[in-house]
Amino acid sequence: MDSNGHPLRVVLADDHAVVRAGLRLLLEREDGIVPLAEASTAEETVDCVTRLRPDVALIDVTMPDGNGIDVIPRLLASSPETKVVVLTMHDDPWYVHHAFEAGARGYVVKEAADAELVAAIRDVAAGETYLSPTLGARVVADERRQRAEAEADPLSPREHEVLRLLALGHTNQEIAQQLSISVRTAETHRAHIMRKLSLGSRAELVRYALERGLLSTAAA
Repeated sequence: MDSNGHPLRVVLADDHAVVRAGLRLLLEREDGIVPLAEASTAEETVDCVTRLRPDVALIDVTMPDGNGIDVIPRLLASSPETKVVVLTMHDDPWYVHHAFEAGARGYVVKEAADAELVAAIRDVAAGETYLSPTLGARVVADERRQRAEAEADPLSPREHEVLRLLALGHTNQEIAQQLSISVRTAETHRAHIMRKLSLGSRAELVRYALERGLLSTAAA
């Protein structure tokens, strides 16, 4: 039930008919949850959500005509009140991050128990977020790894290119030409590099590049 005592209306989106049938049977046994419609493609999902404006859209990642995560912004644009729960076989933290960035409010792996999926639907409908407990530790570990990598090397791939060219003695104009960017963009990259690495001169920049083998790599 929602906050007004009305049943939670759910759209089921999965490209496998047997999965949708199982989900429908599961939800039909639950008090206060009503499966409204089923969809087998990304476009069908958008159409169902746009027309029916359900409380919750339960979607898979893999669709025959696209990625379910990529569809989430379209679902929310057409029905802002709908909460999205991703139900998928993908247990990689990368998918979890992208799903929540796209606007999902819940993420459940298909191996999870039926009770977990029902809890996810009820939680997101109530305005909360839900992540499968089995994924929680992996997501936290992945975030720590990303932070450690960023601290060890704060530069982006493009900034690495600019750093190497600067250390080799190229001017901003030459860097802009080689990388097909504007001179102002090259200057901005240089400023960001100096700030991120706490460098005060070109000599320090060259030393940094040498210590990390960037120039020897370029020569090879």
